[in-house]
Amino acid sequence: MAIRNVRLEGDPILQKTSKEVKEITPKIRTLIDDMLETMYEKEGVGLAAPQVGVLKRVVVIDVGDGPLVMINPRIVRREGTQTGDEGCLSVPGKAGQVTRPNEVTVRFMDEDEEYYELDGTELLARAICHECDHLDGKLYVDLVEGELRDVVMEDEEE
Repeated sequence: MAIRNVRLEGDPILQKTSKEVKEITPKIRTLIDDMLETMYEKEGVGLAAPQVGVLKRVVVIDVGDGPLVMINPRIVRREGTQTGDEGCLSVPGKAGQVTRPNEVTVRFMDEDEEYYELDGTELLARAICHECDHLDGKLYVDLVEGELRDVVMEDEEE
């Protein structure tokens, strides 16, 4: 496993549409492992493959319940709304208010080529929408209500 460089806002790859994963190859498995390691190292809640320079429809998320790997995710239901702070590893040090669905249902394949349908609410719903937007070349900054603001990261206690 390796920590990959996270592409930052302004990088053209973040505006491109990702391609579907046709089969789970060793290269895709390595990508998933590297994405998880990168997400945890950078203390993110989610990471999409374009953020590490790979135009494949692969997303990893962990909202505190353990890692979730979604390949070719497709949101099939959206309900309700929630407005809250959002940030992004590709837009470091910034946050803004974004309105998203409060509940979503997503269909996806996992790394064992098993198909699933998952209902997510609140933070998980927000993360699913945010990461799926990355796969379509969209950043949360385009949805921010008002201004982006600086976020100061608290130093870890030693």
